[in-house]
Amino acid sequence: MIAASNILNDMNDRTREVFRRVVEAYLSSGDPVGSRTLTRTFSEKLSAATIRNVMQDLEYVGLLGSPHTSAGRIPTQLGLRMFVDTLLEVGTVSNADRDMIETTAALDAPDVGSLLDQVSSTLSGITGSASVVMAPKFEAQIRHIEFVNLSPDRALVVLVHTDGHIENRIFTPPPGQTPSSLREAANFLNSFTEGKTLAELRLAITEEISRRRQEIDGLARALVESGLALWQSSEDHSERLIVRGRSNLIDSAAESSEIDLIRRLFDDLERKRDIAEFLNLAETGEGVKIFIGSENKLFSLSGSSLVVSPYMNADRKIIGAVGVIGPTRLNYGRIVPIVDFTAQLVGRILSERGRL
Repeated sequence: MIAASNILNDMNDRTREVFRRVVEAYLSSGDPVGSRTLTRTFSEKLSAATIRNVMQDLEYVGLLGSPHTSAGRIPTQLGLRMFVDTLLEVGTVSNADRDMIETTAALDAPDVGSLLDQVSSTLSGITGSASVVMAPKFEAQIRHIEFVNLSPDRALVVLVHTDGHIENRIFTPPPGQTPSSLREAANFLNSFTEGKTLAELRLAITEEISRRRQEIDGLARALVESGLALWQSSEDHSERLIVRGRSNLIDSAAESSEIDLIRRLFDDLERKRDIAEFLNLAETGEGVKIFIGSENKLFSLSGSSLVVSPYMNADRKIIGAVGVIGPTRLNYGRIVPIVDFTAQLVGRILSERGRL
């Protein structure tokens, strides 16, 4: 197999043009492209036999493939990669798409999570694909804490942050808790909670407990210690992955086997098994990255493509990522600028609002 970096240089103008038109026709229709179809698109007179010979040469070097012996050609993963890297003509964001994204981002969202939910849904809608947004980890200061008893072995902790963000988490309290001990624990925490982050609160409570150990009911003290241990245990991996438009990707799969693979992909995403991997895909520098099929382990099973771009805070630190997942025949020329524009807009809004 000839190295991909050398293939384009070895092509003459006719071969390069045939290859480009095959890929563009496939990305537009999703169907194999035949030689007779291409004869109607060339300004110069080329016979179907001539185009067929060129397509056979492209198949020989691994850029095109035939799903069936009598069918037309489709680009291989290598062919798509070479097209994206060398021949892709990236457009601009249309005024309609730009207005829709900006309007969504300008809505009065109560917190960062809600804002990114809205943006993710809009991104899925205008691209007709699934969207993924990596939300940043929150380090916001806390305004109020409340414990709610759900059952003898389950309790809910509600964290209200000063920026309006609210977190609800279920945990297992120490045995023997009562509504009274829950209220006592919440009152104790709220007496000096406001203005502190979780890390600062944990340190302050540790010091406070050591000073007031004899004053705190044993059960309430155990609840405080258990609850904080639960919050703190996930602080290094508390990014939130927002997935929207799952049905768009499933609808694009024609075969039941493809649907099963795509469902498995989303199951993985929703279990957050590969959140770190998703962000790593975008952290290798600024700008949009395109991953096709098996080029990354996150999408190797589903055969999907990912167009992803990081977004940054005011200090130019990467804090999250925005992406679109779709079949390998994505309209890359349209989606790349949309993802880039959305990522830059999200980073700017979060910086201006001083939330991160």
